[in-house]
Amino acid sequence: MDLAKNIKQSIAGICGAWADEMRSTFKDEGVLIFFIFVPLFYPLLYSWIYTNEVVREVPVAVVDQSHSETSRDFMRRLDASPDVRVAYHCNSLAEAKDLVGRQDAFGVIYFPADFQGRLARMEQSRVSVFCDMSFMLYYKAIFQTVTAVAGDVNAAIQVERAGNWTGREDEITTKPLDFDEVQIFNSTGGYGNFIIPAVLMLIIQQTLLLGVGLSAATARERFLKQAGRQVGEHTRKQLACSSVIMLLGRAMCYFMIYAVVSAYVVLVVPRMFGFTSLLHPVDTFWFMLPFLLSCIFFAMTLSCAVRYRENIILLVVFTSVPLLFLSGVSWPQSAIPEFWQWVSALFPSTFGVRGFVRMNSMGALLGDVKVEYVALWVQTLAYFATACLAYRWRAGKLVGRLKVGNED
Repeated sequence: MDLAKNIKQSIAGICGAWADEMRSTFKDEGVLIFFIFVPLFYPLLYSWIYTNEVVREVPVAVVDQSHSETSRDFMRRLDASPDVRVAYHCNSLAEAKDLVGRQDAFGVIYFPADFQGRLARMEQSRVSVFCDMSFMLYYKAIFQTVTAVAGDVNAAIQVERAGNWTGREDEITTKPLDFDEVQIFNSTGGYGNFIIPAVLMLIIQQTLLLGVGLSAATARERFLKQAGRQVGEHTRKQLACSSVIMLLGRAMCYFMIYAVVSAYVVLVVPRMFGFTSLLHPVDTFWFMLPFLLSCIFFAMTLSCAVRYRENIILLVVFTSVPLLFLSGVSWPQSAIPEFWQWVSALFPSTFGVRGFVRMNSMGALLGDVKVEYVALWVQTLAYFATACLAYRWRAGKLVGRLKVGNED
């Protein structure tokens, strides 16, 4: 009977904590913004920015200190490409820098004075490319175009130096192995299909961190207002022992909200903008389950260290870009130092992004992302344990500030 009574009381406590947190969420404008409005509108804004996938006729400034036939031929080829337009001819890098600063140009192509001379001496010559990194599509268009034109110019120089007699010999010299380039898993070759899936998963984690952190800071401030009120010793012990029940109730509240938010973010948004989506519904559900749980318990663990509402905003804004790089999507995973790979394993977004990108862009099934799937469940269990300890520690610390009086 005692066991049944305790179970009933625990369930009632969890439901009560869930109801209290649900009411607090919809009454707190800050939490509501990060739980509802940011996940609702920010993915749309980010997807809309990259919906064209590619840009054309990006204006660039050219600084030609060489004034040679080869540099002029390079510029003609560059201007003839569909992605780049030579809009300005400058006398110095400082002049070109001013154009980029005014957003009249988004890149600078620099030919040094010894450009033609080094080629004539059969030495390697360089063309410097400076790109505006504030918009990755501009960077991609300029850099890839310059690389392609440099390859064509190199091929022409190679043919000139080879001294061949026939056109076929020239073809073999410049391209001994004929091949066709086929882009795998990104048929459009666009930046949107490449980066949007990773950003969507990161949005889920970061907005959870923001919302849970704000909610925890608000609860702490509200609790401290009772610091001058006397409570009985029995009530004090009850408050300290109810931390796990409170954690489960709040986690259930966050999970219910983000189950809907996640379905919208990962299923609806990509289809609204025509991005590639090869997700299998059942596999997606089972993959998102541990990802959401690990994010929730991770956020609840960190929230115990938040003293003021503003602190969590600074923390999340600071870590968003590094977490995207550490996920191994924006920056190759093989190029990440081992130390930072171990650091990245602490965040649910790392395994969530890697697994979701493979499922969304490559059509992978749950078994194909087994490593990421298992890692997310391990993180769920680990962060659940740390959240329980953190909640008990915070409850004990806060309850210790209440005065003990006679029990009513």
